[in-house]
Amino acid sequence: MRIIFMGTPEFAVASLDALLEAGEDVVAVVTAPDKPAGRGQKLQQSAVKTYAISRGIPVLQPMKLRDPQFLSNLKSLGADLQVVVAFRMLPEVVWNMPPLGTVNLHASLLPQYRGAAPINHAVINGETESGVTTFLLQHEIDTGNILFTEKVAIGPDDTAGDLHDKLMAVGAGLLVRTVKALAAGKTNPTPQGRLAPGDVLKHAPKIFKEDGKIDWNRPVDDVYNLIRGLSPYPTAYTELDGQVLKIFRATKEKTAVNHPVGTYFTDGTSFLKFACPDGYITIQELQLAGKKRMDIQAFLRGYRSDSVTIFSQ
Repeated sequence: MRIIFMGTPEFAVASLDALLEAGEDVVAVVTAPDKPAGRGQKLQQSAVKTYAISRGIPVLQPMKLRDPQFLSNLKSLGADLQVVVAFRMLPEVVWNMPPLGTVNLHASLLPQYRGAAPINHAVINGETESGVTTFLLQHEIDTGNILFTEKVAIGPDDTAGDLHDKLMAVGAGLLVRTVKALAAGKTNPTPQGRLAPGDVLKHAPKIFKEDGKIDWNRPVDDVYNLIRGLSPYPTAYTELDGQVLKIFRATKEKTAVNHPVGTYFTDGTSFLKFACPDGYITIQELQLAGKKRMDIQAFLRGYRSDSVTIFSQ
């Protein structure tokens, strides 16, 4: 089959690589336009573009997916199938173009966690299981008929970054399986079923900066899961002596609390703890505004505070 691959971030690169290694004929890649990034605002290409160029695959970067020239170029490629991994919402004129339609790899067990941030929300909600789903695109986002799924366990201390890497690898394999099944005519597209009695449909909307602000009045489990679910990006944060403090890794301790909720304390050398109503969050990796990311010991060696709270035991 002639395949057009659509994707942008590193998560999608694993799938593109797996298709090529499986001998599939990827005739072109569609990815996001280069964007200015960093202090110098130099144009930076997507991870998928970088990989595609290294493999000699033609790259299309439309600003608008309904652009007549882009649609003409897409049609001229004569693809049998389009594959989408971590791209953007496609108009019908695009996803309905190939004879076999368009397959999407989604990082959740659909119908749960439809939306832009399924990995983050699964961890934030304290799930113990996630997975990947391949499905055929249709009008409503993430609602198409399911082709295949594969489950992945979420460890109690896994961050969103950890789960991302697990799903990236498993998803790449599932996508190859899906493409080969489509080529052989051995698929049975299944409508996304109704939930079991008592189950609640959980969504995964885009995450904004304000979603990462820690509310120390929440139970310690919720705070811990928020930190895990937003690490390494966009990161949960709080304030330390009036400065923004990003938290990448932490541990939790459910216990009686002897400090006012939201206060922090340390021995000045080895630990920094924040109080929740039912326990403590102990910071392991953090980043103060304007500084680099570091472990807590390195941070405390260089941090000085006039605050009495921070150094009270």
